[in-house]
Amino acid sequence: MAELILILGGARSGKTTFAQRLAQELAGDSVLFVATAEGRDEEMERRIAAHRRSRPATWRTVEAPQRVGEAIAAQRRGERIVLVDCLTLLVSNTILALGEEPDTSAAEAAVRAETDALLQAYRRGDATVIIVSNEVGLGLVPPYPLGRVYRDLLGMANQALAAQADRVYMLFAGIPVDLRALQRAVATTN
Repeated sequence: MAELILILGGARSGKTTFAQRLAQELAGDSVLFVATAEGRDEEMERRIAAHRRSRPATWRTVEAPQRVGEAIAAQRRGERIVLVDCLTLLVSNTILALGEEPDTSAAEAAVRAETDALLQAYRRGDATVIIVSNEVGLGLVPPYPLGRVYRDLLGMANQALAAQADRVYMLFAGIPVDLRALQRAVATTN
């Protein structure tokens, strides 16, 4: 049965490693990997190359820095898992496409449209969709407006996906914590 799985965590918390291991366990080689990163500088190109090397060569990769829902619908060829890595960069790409000082309402509408399209692709398909995203709301308030807009809109997108997800994990130092299990445990004690 198809599921929506959201994997959250901070930078270098082990999100991608966990997501790839989970995808491998659930579907073996039947994985469509949707990469949202863009190599805008040498350092990012190296990161992308390292990510490519870290996943099985048998997985099919689609690069979609925006319009991920459309890319999934158009590119999926029966894979049992769609792994989107990551929502963090998708939201960033979406906001930055509006310019360096985007209108907050326009940015929110664009991010909502991306999130809704991603959810639509999941609902219309029969594959389990695993989405990796950063949790950026635990740190300092960014000192500049674009950073605050980004943090707020990524938090909004994470909440929208978590509300629909069958499973939600938060990674701390490489250790996944099942947030739905915690939610159930808290509900039974109240």
